[in-house]
Amino acid sequence: MEIHRLEKIWIAVSLVFIVGLVASIVYGVAGMGVGTVGDTGQQLDPNALEETRFADPGGHWASDDHYVVTVVARQFLFQPGSQEPVMVPANTTVTLYVTSPDVVHGFDVVGTHLNAMVIPGQVTKLTTEFDEPKSYGIVCHEYCGAGHQSMAGQLVVVPADELPRNESGAAGNTSGANATSESATASADASPAVAPPEVSA
Repeated sequence: MEIHRLEKIWIAVSLVFIVGLVASIVYGVAGMGVGTVGDTGQQLDPNALEETRFADPGGHWASDDHYVVTVVARQFLFQPGSQEPVMVPANTTVTLYVTSPDVVHGFDVVGTHLNAMVIPGQVTKLTTEFDEPKSYGIVCHEYCGAGHQSMAGQLVVVPADELPRNESGAAGNTSGANATSESATASADASPAVAPPEVSA
């Protein structure tokens, strides 16, 4: 069967698009380290966060080189993040656990690879490392109601020695009220120095 010349051209163009799409996905995952959301994350009752690690959201040292932060995204603020900044150490592995008690929210640390959907009843895990003290904006990029446009916050990276530890190497929840840094007030629109995150939900 003879294939018309124009049909051959359209077949070739279609194949180029398909190959380009597959190549861009492979490059995004393997080359740029973009994480994908899995289905093995922790689930919890969004109406009973007070019985979970999210009862007192904030940050603490899990070990000498690992800092853990719990964040609650609710209409229309981040806790911590909106009323007080999320404080994290530089040059340290940082893991953020984010959940919501009400509706779907977004958690986007502007200028970094930290970008995830926050679903009620599920825990989103983001792991990364910041190379230097700096300040970043946090925005909700999933429509969550009438006050969505005002749902924003701040993540501040400070030198690791500015976040308190107890004798065992861990620390209680920290916020902007007890851990600040002049060097962490750089503009959030500069090029980020942050490693690609591990993402799961």
